[in-house]
Amino acid sequence: MNERRQFSGGMKGKNLRYVEEGPRESTQQARAGFLLLEHFSLPAFTQALDTIVTANLLRPRLFSSRTFGLAEGEVISDLGLVIRPDAQINLEAVRNLDLLVICGGYRTELKASDELIHLLRTAAEVGVTLAGLWNGAWFLGMAGLLEGYRCAIHPEHRPALAEISRVTQVTSEAFVIDRDRLTASSPAGAFHMALEWIKGLHDKALIEGIEDILSFEESRYRRINPSRHISMSAPLREVVKLMEANLEEPLEMEQLAVYAGRSRRQVERLFKEQLGTTPQRYYLELRITEARRLLQHTELSQVEVLVACGFVSPSHFSKCYSSYFGYRPSREKRLVK
Repeated sequence: MNERRQFSGGMKGKNLRYVEEGPRESTQQARAGFLLLEHFSLPAFTQALDTIVTANLLRPRLFSSRTFGLAEGEVISDLGLVIRPDAQINLEAVRNLDLLVICGGYRTELKASDELIHLLRTAAEVGVTLAGLWNGAWFLGMAGLLEGYRCAIHPEHRPALAEISRVTQVTSEAFVIDRDRLTASSPAGAFHMALEWIKGLHDKALIEGIEDILSFEESRYRRINPSRHISMSAPLREVVKLMEANLEEPLEMEQLAVYAGRSRRQVERLFKEQLGTTPQRYYLELRITEARRLLQHTELSQVEVLVACGFVSPSHFSKCYSSYFGYRPSREKRLVK
């Protein structure tokens, strides 16, 4: 039985959740806690939490997450939905976390008790990474934990934070990662903040896989594109664009080199140095990945898909598809409604 082929770095993240990889080295589970303040932003909280949950879908048990309240009982979100946190926050719980996220919102009152200030300072002392969503940065600033840091906070609350923490650089960015302080001013910022935190712990392939899942609706209408996390020089990007524009009738290596104004050897060197693969393999993986997207997200038949992706026959297409995904294209799950 032939060993199944593995996707190279350029296309690995796009296909990460569709292939079973070999055994990985065990990694210590990262523990995230979310402190839900009254009237916290539910969209910002769910964006951050969904990113962590999605990472676990791709690689089970990488992360654990718990929700906390300042007191026992329920907390009301900014949308009026009532949430019952897992537990009331305390020092013992905080010491068992790697990340503590303070979840604020537009109507969250800027008022911090002595107990909360003490808890946040203790978290910082024991090495817990601290984060703030929406106006969550204000509470970190009130505890003196943003001095000398850059941070993001919702525009409505920037003056309030600047007043209590004058040595904090309050930015207009959607999110900021500054050493062990993570802050986000919006739901979109919360997503990217959580993604960057995960990126600091794991490889790019996992990040690309998370992005691919969470942009599912968009993926129905676009072709597969290189991840924004992959760094390419201008000449290499030009070759990749040529490949993307010519999936139905793949170009020969000589044609790609001529159109890009490079020699074949130069093109091969660019792929090896920057993507760790060959142009031929990258081109095939690009076509296979696009075929998977079309099978899942369109109503095209298998024959129409193989033609659209430049395969010469059903048998050749099935063989290439099976070699990467471990099953025939006819077994691909259709996700169109």
